[in-house]
Amino acid sequence: MRILTTLALLVVGVIHLIPLSGVLGPEHLARLYGAAPSDPSALILMRHRAVLFGIVGGVCVLAAFKPALQWLALVLGGFSVVSFLWLAWSTGGFNAHLQRVVVADVLALLCLAAGAGALALAERAPGTR
Repeated sequence: MRILTTLALLVVGVIHLIPLSGVLGPEHLARLYGAAPSDPSALILMRHRAVLFGIVGGVCVLAAFKPALQWLALVLGGFSVVSFLWLAWSTGGFNAHLQRVVVADVLALLCLAAGAGALALAERAPGTR
């Protein structure tokens, strides 16, 4: 069961690390999202968003190999994914690039649920504490 949690966290970590390239500038943001802000303030915010995704991804990858961090990573990844999916759903009208992000986040959410379920089962099994 713990292997499933490890794999789930690795998948979620990679999904969150992909947007890290957006920190490199507007060209990378355009490649990721099909749009790049021309306003310097919006560009700073989007690049900072890329850094935050890198942090979430890094925590997930680290937690894949550090069982003491797994619940933290699952919750952190869950907040990240659910908040984006809620924003996308409640706003609508997004482009095809963001549709790919929605699909990736649905996959991440499924992985997080499977990883959390597997971890909960593993912790309940006799002799695993």
